[in-house]
Amino acid sequence: MSQELKEQILKGVVTILLFTSVFFAARQAAVLVNEGEAETEERFCVVIDAGHGGDDPGKIGINGALEKEINLQVAEKLKAFLEASDVKVVMTRTTDGGLYDENASNKKVQDMKQRIQIIEEAQPQLAVSIHQNSYGEEYVDGAQVFYYNSSVQGKELAETIQNRMVQYLDPENHRVAKANDSYYLLKKTGKPIVIVECGFLSNGAEAEKLCDDYYQEKVAWNIHMAIMQYLNKHY
Repeated sequence: MSQELKEQILKGVVTILLFTSVFFAARQAAVLVNEGEAETEERFCVVIDAGHGGDDPGKIGINGALEKEINLQVAEKLKAFLEASDVKVVMTRTTDGGLYDENASNKKVQDMKQRIQIIEEAQPQLAVSIHQNSYGEEYVDGAQVFYYNSSVQGKELAETIQNRMVQYLDPENHRVAKANDSYYLLKKTGKPIVIVECGFLSNGAEAEKLCDDYYQEKVAWNIHMAIMQYLNKHY
């Protein structure tokens, strides 16, 4: 058996274990109703925002990968994990397109306002916006989570996700959750929200990992676990 085949089999086994763990966690979320009859119900709502889309590709990786595509792929995997844990998920976008009219005078502004409107209408416990980072020097790497600087809840959520991403995804990552007061989505959203920059597309090794389906699952899994930790603590 070739080494490549062995690695593929191992990835498949780990993926099955991840999904199995999610379903066991979901069963623990069952609530007792009608004198002992067990049913599962959606206790929480989370909005997942896959950044960019349409005419806006976001960052373009050193390997040619488009941020908007990776964002959506990670968002879809995160959605699957959360729904398996009985969380209602609202996606801001589910296709390659952006959230704007083709004849809009300022597509970027309309796109951002549409995302905020979706979040406000959903009235979620929290929102997570998935992005990828980039920098002028290739050596820079590592996931980092951003929150609005005056949001106590946002800071806690960001730190919970950041700690999980470091501990279980990349122990060599020394980044910490970071406050920001300029990102439009953070400023204009009333619910606790964070932006998860999953890694740097300008770093060759990290760009390749971010394009890998198995690595995306690990990213999504750890974001999911951090979200569940936060939700179960506060609600």
